[in-house]
Amino acid sequence: MTDLNKSHNKHTDVDTGIAAKPALDTTADNVNHQQVSIKAWSQKLLVVILCVASFYGGWKSYESNIVSECTANGGQMVAAQKTMMCQLS
Repeated sequence: MTDLNKSHNKHTDVDTGIAAKPALDTTADNVNHQQVSIKAWSQKLLVVILCVASFYGGWKSYESNIVSECTANGGQMVAAQKTMMCQLS
């Protein structure tokens, strides 16, 4: 990890030769980095939640289509342990 103070370039005034002060205070810079980090984690969490919701919705849609296809062909869904089976009459 790099030190924030070392990462800033030191600028000097050409006329006086005095080092110019950085435009941003390092404490404010640290706060900004922390806020960006929190925002990034909240976005990642939102993406994970949306992926899980999308997967679950797709799975339930698939199950619904299978049940509809089974009943359209004159069958009946039967629960067999962990799976559902279509039993044709």
